[in-house]
Amino acid sequence: MPVDARVPTLGIVIVNWNAGEQLRACVAAIASAYQRAWRLAGIMVVDNASSDGSSDNLESCGSRVQVVRNSSNRGFAAACNQGARHITADYLLFLNPDTRLEGGSLDVAVSVLERPINRDVAIAGIQLYDDTGAVTRSCARFPSVRSMLVTALGLHRTRFFRGFAMSDWPHDQTRSVDHVIGAFYLVRQSVFHDIGGFDERFFVYLEDVDFSLRAHQAGWRTLYLADARAFHRGGGTSAAVPARRLAYAVRSRLVYAHKHFSRSGLLVVSLCVLLAEPLVRLLRAVCRLSIADVLVVLRAYRFVWTGQVP
Repeated sequence: MPVDARVPTLGIVIVNWNAGEQLRACVAAIASAYQRAWRLAGIMVVDNASSDGSSDNLESCGSRVQVVRNSSNRGFAAACNQGARHITADYLLFLNPDTRLEGGSLDVAVSVLERPINRDVAIAGIQLYDDTGAVTRSCARFPSVRSMLVTALGLHRTRFFRGFAMSDWPHDQTRSVDHVIGAFYLVRQSVFHDIGGFDERFFVYLEDVDFSLRAHQAGWRTLYLADARAFHRGGGTSAAVPARRLAYAVRSRLVYAHKHFSRSGLLVVSLCVLLAEPLVRLLRAVCRLSIADVLVVLRAYRFVWTGQVP
């Protein structure tokens, strides 16, 4: 395709930690995405000290693929920022290694953001589906003290309470939302840099929600696109370390509450998350007769209580 200065450029950042063959499939699928509405500036894979060789020989997938290998796991937010610093483009796409793009999905997303009517849109996500073909509930409302309490106590699992995940909406229409999941997170690079990128105090989880909120506070919109699709396995590679995954999630909620809630809100959320939530989780595990789940909860909160989570 001839280089045209009017065609917007797109850089893709993929953070990898022991993603196995999923990573190569993710990179390969990018090549099948049409490039009518955009030009690829590069694919930056940031490997957070993987031990499974998943990032080896990725450069052979194409001249646009670069790999940065960290000697330790720096966390998702820090690795995303690290990858973004290596790319100059109009748009940045943060893409999880357990995703596979469909042909045309990037054309749709970039074209929508290029429309003059959407000049106030800084972030876009697309419709994601799982290995059963079901559309996943990938959008969220900005967390509040109430929704954090509802989630911590497991009340969002009932039909009477609503957490911050938009599980009550079928994700079948394009609309403005508070937040789109970071598995496919398309951002104007100028906005990403102006806002300061992801907050690296979030090791993993909620760093994207925090960024969406800061973009919203700066006057930008987030758009969910139902007419572009990609496969997303979900669960992430952290599924192999469930106790640490839960500990990371708990810590990120506390970081978010400390950053965005009042002192009283932070106190209420902290007490609920650190004291009430583990009891609720243990009760559910006992009801399932799952010793494994009981051990996961105990180990996760030991990591949190002793400060062993990065």
